[in-house]
Amino acid sequence: MIRAAQRVVEDLFGPQPSRQFAVRYWDGTTEAPPNDARFTLEITRPSALRRMLLPPSELSLAEAYLFGDIDVHGDIESAADLGDIASGRVDSARGAVRLFRHVLALPRGDGGRATGWARAARRMFRFGRTHSLRRDAHAVRFHYDLGNGFYALWLDRWMVYSCAYFEHGDEDLETAQVKKLDHVCRKLRLQAGERMLDIGCGWGALVIHAAKRYGVRATGITLSEQQAAFARARVEEEGLRGLVTIDVRDYRELRDAERYDKIASVGMVEHVGLERLADYFAAAHRVLAPGGLFLNHGIVSLADARPHPLLDSIRRRFWQRDQFIRRYVFPDGDLVPAAAVIASAEREGFELRDVESLREHYTTTLRHWVRRLEDSHAAAQSIVGEVTYRVWRLYMSAAAHGFRVGRNGVIQSLFAKPDASGAVRVPRSRADLYASEAVASEPALAR
Repeated sequence: MIRAAQRVVEDLFGPQPSRQFAVRYWDGTTEAPPNDARFTLEITRPSALRRMLLPPSELSLAEAYLFGDIDVHGDIESAADLGDIASGRVDSARGAVRLFRHVLALPRGDGGRATGWARAARRMFRFGRTHSLRRDAHAVRFHYDLGNGFYALWLDRWMVYSCAYFEHGDEDLETAQVKKLDHVCRKLRLQAGERMLDIGCGWGALVIHAAKRYGVRATGITLSEQQAAFARARVEEEGLRGLVTIDVRDYRELRDAERYDKIASVGMVEHVGLERLADYFAAAHRVLAPGGLFLNHGIVSLADARPHPLLDSIRRRFWQRDQFIRRYVFPDGDLVPAAAVIASAEREGFELRDVESLREHYTTTLRHWVRRLEDSHAAAQSIVGEVTYRVWRLYMSAAAHGFRVGRNGVIQSLFAKPDASGAVRVPRSRADLYASEAVASEPALAR
């Protein structure tokens, strides 16, 4: 049985001398690479590879890890390209036939391994049309309502769940997240007394920072009741009642009578969906005062912006790329090219004034999160269970890999809504953003 499994591993990942990782089988047999192993792939039972590869897909490979057929010890980010290696090696008909012949020599196993996570993801389709108000609310809660205690294990102390800003690259996570909050505020050129809206405010860090440091009157909206409860408690703790308001509502529920001088949206546009981008930017444009600014920070797909031959599109569908994230992490999540985001904003009347890529910053952020999650394995297991811990360890490691290799990016786009004369409140240069005296050296949030 070991020999049959070894043949499958060789079919998938190449001969032992060519690999950069070790493989350990259920009986203790280990195959080590010629040089130091970046990680060890453990195959925990004889049926593991058959369950993982019938049918062969990125989703099956991910589920093999989630449900314990395989395990990854060491640097899991380095294991994130195993799917690409495997799909490339079974690209030909001959390679696929050889692999399946070897897979069929392995035992079947028990077959059933559905969990609450998988069932909950499937139930998403019962909540109406994709990106309807009802379904979007359920999708957001699926992702965020795991419990504030779980996120607190691996986020920074201000619970900022978006790309940090590593100005020098060696900052700790807390410092880099405060720098990101201030980077957003400075790009918006916030002034005391202005009215600010944060679409998708999470646990409230940005609106609290903006109110404390810049003196704005800030409103944050989220679809997560748990996030809202946490943010409201923090507003009280910081003594900001009357300056900061947290509402549970959708961006489509913004009222025509509302007016804001500045709007931020950080990590929200990924939930909107391509077909709803027009509604999203129209809602922001409607409530933004003439001459105001809107900073939209979001992940974009660099891979989808590039041309794909028909054969590549067929391979992607067969391999079910991104199905793991859609089923277990972000139901209905939709990454689109940067050009689609910008074009949609411009069609709704916004003028693009600045854009900045933070791709490398997100790789670093995710590595911090993964290490902190791994260091809190036992605590995470007690809060959400082992499968959910594995979902998040795999998701964030794969995301770090995607940003590192340039499959995805993250951009901050600064849009303006010109007034009737064409004027907007933006300086002629970026000098104010990087003036040393403007950089926040101390957190604005007391703890």
